[in-house]
Amino acid sequence: MALSDVALCARALIRIGAAPITGFDDASAESEIAGALYEPVRDGLLSAYAWSFATGQIELTQLTESPVADYDYAYALPNDFLRALSAGSGTKGRGLNYRLARGQLHTNASSVVLTYIFRPDESEFPPYFDQALIARLSAEFTIPVTENTSRAEAHFRIAEKEYERARQTDAQQDSPNRIERFSLIDARE
Repeated sequence: MALSDVALCARALIRIGAAPITGFDDASAESEIAGALYEPVRDGLLSAYAWSFATGQIELTQLTESPVADYDYAYALPNDFLRALSAGSGTKGRGLNYRLARGQLHTNASSVVLTYIFRPDESEFPPYFDQALIARLSAEFTIPVTENTSRAEAHFRIAEKEYERARQTDAQQDSPNRIERFSLIDARE
């Protein structure tokens, strides 16, 4: 069952012993806290790891204005962009030298395929990520809701374990990357 942003926050609040919310505009302290913290916590957790369900590729649109120095071309980043993983050209999703600056990707390539972490809809979150996000939200909500730092520390430890478990589960969704070129192997040839 896919959970909405409000349902994820409600479950996190229940874990710390607070009343669940039914919306971010409930006129309660819990809904105000959840509304203020949800998006940055979600985006932070999504961008902390190359989740298989939040990794995508896109051919970037070249901007008309070139970078001031170092690179020849500037490209607009997608609206759902959270973090770059790699950039390539043609049929390759990696291999380009690039820099991210002021919401743009700068490179010397005349076309760019970006492999990146994007912000998926909550309905696309797998259950293992839901659990990690709920645990992290619980930890983040504990001090503002309960004012109890020792409980917050305990929830942050639980959140870290859930995050590691989710990473392990997600890592099993894909075949491992193989080493294509390695300088020590090249030296032996």
